[in-house]
Amino acid sequence: MRLIQTILIFISFLCFLIDAAIIPEERRQRAADDVHGKKLVPRGKSQRRKKPGYRMKRKDDGLPKYFHEPGGSELGMHYDTRYHHGIQDYADRKDTQLHMLRAYLTFFNHHHIETWLAHGTLLGWWWNGKMLPWDWDIDTQVSGSTLQYLAQHYNFTHYDYVSNDEPPVKRTYLLDINPASIERERGNGNNIIDARWIDTRNGLYIDITGLSETHPDDQPGVWACKNYHRYHTTDLYPMRETMYEGVIANVPYAYDRILTQEYKEKALVLTEYQGHRWDPVVKEWLQKSDEELAEDKREKEAADREKEAREKQEKERKEEAKRKQEMKDQKKIQEQERKDREKSEKEKQKADKQSEVRRLMVQQHLMKGKSVPKVVEQPKAEDGGNKSGDAQNKTSRESSP
Repeated sequence: MRLIQTILIFISFLCFLIDAAIIPEERRQRAADDVHGKKLVPRGKSQRRKKPGYRMKRKDDGLPKYFHEPGGSELGMHYDTRYHHGIQDYADRKDTQLHMLRAYLTFFNHHHIETWLAHGTLLGWWWNGKMLPWDWDIDTQVSGSTLQYLAQHYNFTHYDYVSNDEPPVKRTYLLDINPASIERERGNGNNIIDARWIDTRNGLYIDITGLSETHPDDQPGVWACKNYHRYHTTDLYPMRETMYEGVIANVPYAYDRILTQEYKEKALVLTEYQGHRWDPVVKEWLQKSDEELAEDKREKEAADREKEAREKQEKERKEEAKRKQEMKDQKKIQEQERKDREKSEKEKQKADKQSEVRRLMVQQHLMKGKSVPKVVEQPKAEDGGNKSGDAQNKTSRESSP
């Protein structure tokens, strides 16, 4: 019987090894596939299986980051790693963004899918209906239901774009929906961007974020994205149709309130920013020349020196005030010590005087041959001189031989 059990255990173990050897790689990683059938991230060295009983520590139990950027610098964070081949110069980046945005709006308009401008892109529209030339980010928003519709019908769409220019510009863009977009809360913060519209030539992209009523019971009519931007329904709807970079676009109904809440009123009146100046005649943000930038640098250095001098003077003033206060406090302490010494000296003199009176009284009695009277504390006079007289009589009786 024991031999039979041993043989059965051996056969079971052998079947397990054979099964593990023939399972295809796709089946092993099926658990990492998203709701659209796309693997989130391949299993790497950091995700290698550990010994039984070992639990790998993680910052959060949420989904891993889906979109990845090459990094290395601030500008490197504006590219998708899959298509990144280097940082674009000023002119190439503007050209890429222009046609990327036109293609995005054309695609959404053609398929009658609602989207609208957001954040810095909306601020650029407010100034002159164009992108801010220094802004590397292009931001748009959609509703949560639109996001689900895109995931179901247009995910991984490659859109071939042809411009109306002469000669025409031909580009290909990828619409990539984050598998974590189905989760409308922030989670661990790895997937606050719900989708991207990516230029497959260089990796520059448009960020697409969804807005949803995440707490309709407690906060009805409040729409939020995963990056803590919140809007009321009356801020968003009805949408306003407008033109942006020559293409039909939508902006939120209360765009002015949204912009002032996000950027403050200064962003709507400041006419110099990031090496550009606003020209009210041509209604354009123009890049400053080298001479203008050098002059700005000199002015900034002068302003910094002036600010440093003011801060130094303020620091010296505070130190002088502190020193005076310390001296004043020291004088108060010394004055109090002097008063305490005077009080102590007076009390000592009083005690010495009382001792001298006592000494003379004792000496006088001794010279007369009388016993030294006991000192009896006289009670406080509460009802005239009766008690005082009684005390004097008591003293006389005690002092009599």
